Amino acid sequence: MNQPAQITGLLSNQLLGRIEQMQLVVSRRFTNRSRGEHLARGGGSSNEFRDYRDYSAGDDMRFVDWNIFARLQRPFVKLFHQEEQLHVVLLIDASSSMGFEEKDRRALELAAALGTMALRGGERVSVHVFHSAGRGASRLEPIRGRGKRRELFAFLENVTPGGETTVEQGVEALLRRHRGRGAMFVLSDFLTTGDLNRAFNMAFSAGLVPYGLQLLGPSELSPELSADVRLVDCENAETLDVTGTGELVRLYREHLQALLGHLDAFCRNRGGQFVSLDTALTAETVLTDVLRRRGWVR
Repeated sequence: MNQPAQITGLLSNQLLGRIEQMQLVVSRRFTNRSRGEHLARGGGSSNEFRDYRDYSAGDDMRFVDWNIFARLQRPFVKLFHQEEQLHVVLLIDASSSMGFEEKDRRALELAAALGTMALRGGERVSVHVFHSAGRGASRLEPIRGRGKRRELFAFLENVTPGGETTVEQGVEALLRRHRGRGAMFVLSDFLTTGDLNRAFNMAFSAGLVPYGLQLLGPSELSPELSADVRLVDCENAETLDVTGTGELVRLYREHLQALLGHLDAFCRNRGGQFVSLDTALTAETVLTDVLRRRGWVR
């Protein structure tokens, strides 16, 4: 018996089927006027009645309550809760450091999964990739609807790491082109020396709640060095000769824990969330266990 064709090389058909039964969970209401599955506080055009107000010239006559008009001889307009569209922005780090220990692969798998959930939920989805200047298409314009998932997959399957653009530069480049409120999912190793606080402030001011997914390889999470070594930066080729590696590892772990704390605070203080992931975990484990337990998906 012939097996069905694989829909994408990023996710198995079986996992994709499970993902399509899942839903993204975000912690903030939004204020776009388009229809979607996320209820907002303003008036809109869903079926959930909220209140009445007096009719004003120019109001849509479809929302006049004619039963009340017949009784009171005054026109009243029905108000409804607004069903609102969440704009899901996937910001993917494709700098050279992401080519280490499958960080790039896991980032693309998770982006494909998050994008699939958002498209199934009727939300707008756009993808921004940062690596280095002048490297072809780095943006997938906003798409919507389950039928657009192949377009999402095709874009992601053509992303390859290379370059030395930093996370904060990637956020700033995104904001120069993005319009609309929603949630910004940043998939990166976040190994940067730049000012992430400023970048996240800019994104939040533009209406994007930040969700950080940090991807680190096993040797980055728990390095084991037992001799003098020469460290080489994979993005700019700078080298550093190191001795006394035992003390260095201890300092590295302290610095990493401090970084995780800062990143978590950056996201939570702006209404979002942060999670650090080991690339040794499969995408299926991350989606159906880690993110589900943390309340990112249901």
